[in-house]
Amino acid sequence: MSTSSVDRTAGPAGLPAPDETRWPGLATPPHSPFRARIAEQLFRQAVRPLNVRVRMPDGSRLGAGGPEAPEMRLNRPAAFFHRLGVDAKIGFGEAYMVGDWTSDALAEVLTPFAERMATLIPPLLQRFRRFVDRGHPADEENTIEGSRANIHRHYDLSNELFGAFLDPSMMYSSALFGPDDDLTTAQHRKIDSVLDYAGVREGSTVLEIGTGWGELSIRAAARGARVTSLTISEEQAALATERIAAAGFADRVDVRLCDYRDSTGEYDAVVSVEMIEAVGESYWPTFFETIGKRLKPGGRLGLQAITMDHERMLAAARSYTWVHKYIFPGGLIPSTTSVEQGMLAHTRLHLQGVREFGQDYARTLQLWREKFTQRWDEITELGFDDVFKRMWEFYLAYSEAGFRSGYLKLHQFGFAENGR
Repeated sequence: MSTSSVDRTAGPAGLPAPDETRWPGLATPPHSPFRARIAEQLFRQAVRPLNVRVRMPDGSRLGAGGPEAPEMRLNRPAAFFHRLGVDAKIGFGEAYMVGDWTSDALAEVLTPFAERMATLIPPLLQRFRRFVDRGHPADEENTIEGSRANIHRHYDLSNELFGAFLDPSMMYSSALFGPDDDLTTAQHRKIDSVLDYAGVREGSTVLEIGTGWGELSIRAAARGARVTSLTISEEQAALATERIAAAGFADRVDVRLCDYRDSTGEYDAVVSVEMIEAVGESYWPTFFETIGKRLKPGGRLGLQAITMDHERMLAAARSYTWVHKYIFPGGLIPSTTSVEQGMLAHTRLHLQGVREFGQDYARTLQLWREKFTQRWDEITELGFDDVFKRMWEFYLAYSEAGFRSGYLKLHQFGFAENGR
């Protein structure tokens, strides 16, 4: 096939072109014949050993998968390869958003790609990554003002949106499943594990960095603790305050619209669940230093973080990806090494315990995606369009594939002073 021109035929089920006011530039694929030809060659080579089936419009197939393998359908191959050639780390996801390709088993298709993420591009070509990788935009730097803008773009989308696919705990982080747990029970198990690592009990003073919608604060207050919870999301702060009051703990929990860098006071415990990923590598030292300053002598930290291998993290730090552009601007997933070394370098705390449960995140994401799909008719009434639906499906499935493949992991850490 030729990729010299970009096809613009209708996608699956005749998806309309993206609204230019909402999705500027997305409807029109970039045009780079030379890069598109290279992208097509690399794609064909990459999928050859994968347990997937890639179906082309003419009925031909790529990939090593048999009849039971998950299928990826290329509806507009030329547009797909032009997007991939111009910027593979963004174009692959954008091509799904507009229907250039699709799948009825999205996470299953993406998992084999994630399993071979480090080797999809030949080593010789990987040497040129630094010349073609797009850098992070300056306006997404996680300064105090930049962080507010970045968080606003995701967490302030709509409380109703998140409520549509999260369980009643409103926890937007991985659950920790025990035998026969439903999602809410597993979320409470996760929270209790973090609180245990931080030593939270009757009479504890607790600083939570990253409020979410208040469930961890409620759980800590139920233990008899007094909690100061920090968020820079106005939407989350409003609903968290309502939920905390409804649970009867308004006198024990103080939700503050406050950046962690502006926090004050000293506490018996600091807890933070999946917030470090949004901090940005440049600000990790400040994050760790802040934790150290906020803890009283003998204080403890309970931390939950998505992680990746250290070498992959170093490579990812230089890349601007689809996730940055559409989901989490300004962030970087840390490695366990970066967390442990950062804590040693910037606090008096030492690692006392660690738990890994990445497959629980894959299960959590699957449940979220299923519920998101089931309740799409309600979500669309909030003003979200079909491009947003495909974007969110891709984000959840892409994340699930990362955990299923082991490319991403999830850790809880307990830090304390030695002997404490």
